[in-house]
Amino acid sequence: MLKDKKILITGGGGFFGTHLIRKLVEYGVPQKNIFAPRSSELDLRKWEDCQKAVMGQDVVIHLAAVVGGIGANREHPGRFFYETLLMGIQTMEAARLAGVEKFAAVGTVCAYPKFTPTPFKEGDLWNGYPEETNAPYGLAKKMLLVQAQAYRVEYGFNAIYLLLTNLYGPGDNFNPRSSHVIPAIVLKVDRAKKAGKDYIEVWGTGKAGREFLYVDDAAEGIVLAAERYEKPDPVNLGSGMEITIKDLTELICHLMDFHGEIRWDPSKPDGQPRRMLDTSKAEKEFGFKAKTNFKEGLKKTIEWYIKTLAK
Repeated sequence: MLKDKKILITGGGGFFGTHLIRKLVEYGVPQKNIFAPRSSELDLRKWEDCQKAVMGQDVVIHLAAVVGGIGANREHPGRFFYETLLMGIQTMEAARLAGVEKFAAVGTVCAYPKFTPTPFKEGDLWNGYPEETNAPYGLAKKMLLVQAQAYRVEYGFNAIYLLLTNLYGPGDNFNPRSSHVIPAIVLKVDRAKKAGKDYIEVWGTGKAGREFLYVDDAAEGIVLAAERYEKPDPVNLGSGMEITIKDLTELICHLMDFHGEIRWDPSKPDGQPRRMLDTSKAEKEFGFKAKTNFKEGLKKTIEWYIKTLAK
């Protein structure tokens, strides 16, 4: 049981990490047993800091990565690849050497091939190259699956690998230079309303399809997997729903009471044409199924933004 373990959360100070820590506490893990160092305290790009991070830990849940939306991925593909990969492979190796009981590597839907049949099944993971705009990040995360499986074979190391779809929820990253699509659109609408503009501009054509998982549901999925899943095969964690960027944008405009025009910029990339995960394995293996209605989750996200960040 996790409540009896000492748990390291890498990336624990980020959007998802803070929700995951809260979920672990809900599940009965004492706060004193959870170690979530900030990058200012321990830099996982440095081998010595990885060794310090895992020392005395029973379970490692590895979230740490360099993350951002399409724009940030296009601007910094080298950094996204190198630093994400370096943090992951060093932390897992340090955990193995330190005798950590279990390592949960959290991957990304970006690891899937660009033209994967929908819904994405775990068996399709190696059937092509990822979508170009976020391939370096996706492949860096994907290498942790290779490492986890190789370490299980050679060293008997109990490492599992989970593929997360796009997350959203209160506390999301609303930095316009690095945010993902939901906070980016919320920002655009809020700024348009405050400036008295009767339109917003959105990247792409609006035709791309995306799946979104509420952050609290994602945290529950990770906790259940860390507690119950022991196999080498990767497992998808998603909501099993899909919405086009056009419909998403219109829904956000409706929830924020914005009635202006949506102007699409097809000179900017759509990203992967479609994304939706087959989530049946997660339900079968460790009883995970997303609970949050998308519209309700979106309302909570917008309400948090207006209360906390809107000025």
